[in-house]
Order: sequence, then structure tokens, then C-alpha cells
Amino acid sequence: MHTINLLIRLVEHYQAVVYALIFVGLIFEGEFTLISTGVLIHLGVLNLPLTLILILLGSLTKTFYCYYLGKLIYEKWNHLKFLKYIEKRVNYFFPHFQRKPFWSIFISKFIMWLNFSTIVFSGYSRINFKTYLKAEIFSTIIWAPLLLMLGSFFSFAALNISHEVWRYSLIVVLFIIGFILLDKIIAWIYEFFEEFYDIE
Repeated sequence: MHTINLLIRLVEHYQAVVYALIFVGLIFEGEFTLISTGVLIHLGVLNLPLTLILILLGSLTKTFYCYYLGKLIYEKWNHLKFLKYIEKRVNYFFPHFQRKPFWSIFISKFIMWLNFSTIVFSGYSRINFKTYLKAEIFSTIIWAPLLLMLGSFFSFAALNISHEVWRYSLIVVLFIIGFILLDKIIAWIYEFFEEFYDIE
């Protein structure tokens, strides 16, 4: 029966690959990447200062990349039907997006799989870049540490239940699934609130 040391040795052996995955993961996803990073930080297999620098660089890369991707899409492909889908999705969650872009962008960071569409749409809509950047930076300052701590907590709780690697991994995955479901419920409540109450 393999203990958690197997996972620790595996990550230590492929540490450079893990750091690269964290950076790339933050550009294309975010939540799962940060929670997993928090798990590995708790296990002591990642260098904390280097990890924080990679998180900062990955988040900033996504911030700039998505905004300018949105601007490029507007200039080159604004007739595509897919863009109507993104616009509809963002406006569904944030009907006040044009009037209150800061809060729409800020809140989108905390709703899984919505932030990417929102920040691309920010560039597409040519939202003021300073407003956009402030919203992204302030939301990331709260969002990233929260998810890292959540991952550390999941790891701590899983270790208190089992040191067997497969059971530990299964418990962490179940915690992450629970978090995703909770996030979906919160998103649903937010949708309901936005639909029936005009937030000023």
C-alpha cells in the first residue's frame, strides 16, 4: 500500500513540469490549478516564493492576454456567432456590465468558468483598460490566496483521514467536487438576485 510519500516523491521528481503546469493552468483555467497548488504547498513539495511568483505571472499573463484577445476578436472577427454566445452569457450574469464594469469583472473572478468569458468580453467591449486592470488585480489579490488556503485545508483534512495515496487523492477530489457544486449554487443564487433585483 503506497503512502502519501509516493505523491511527494513524484512531484519532487517532476517539479519543473509541475511549475510549468501551474503557470499554464492559471492562463487557461484557474480554480482547479490554484486548489491543486494549495494541496501541494501543504505537502511541502513546492517552493512557496517561486510558486507565488508563478501565480502572479500566470494571472497577469491571463489578464493581459484575454483583454487583447477580446480587442483582436472585435477588430477581426466581430461577425462570428460564437461572440454572440459570449456576449449573451456575460450579459445574462452581469446585466449592468456596461454601466458597472469594475464590479462585473471583479465578481466574475469568483464564479467558475465565467471569468475567462468576462475578461475576453471586456476587451471585445473595449472597457476602459485601467478600470479592467484594477478589477482584475483586486479580485486576484483576494481570489488566489483564498483558493490556495482552500487547497491547503483540503490536503490537511484528507491527511487526517488517510495517509494512503489513493484514498488521500480521492478525498481531495471529492472536496474539490464539493467546492465546484457550492460555487454553482452560489452562482445560481447570484443569477436569481440579478434577475429579480436591480442592483444599483
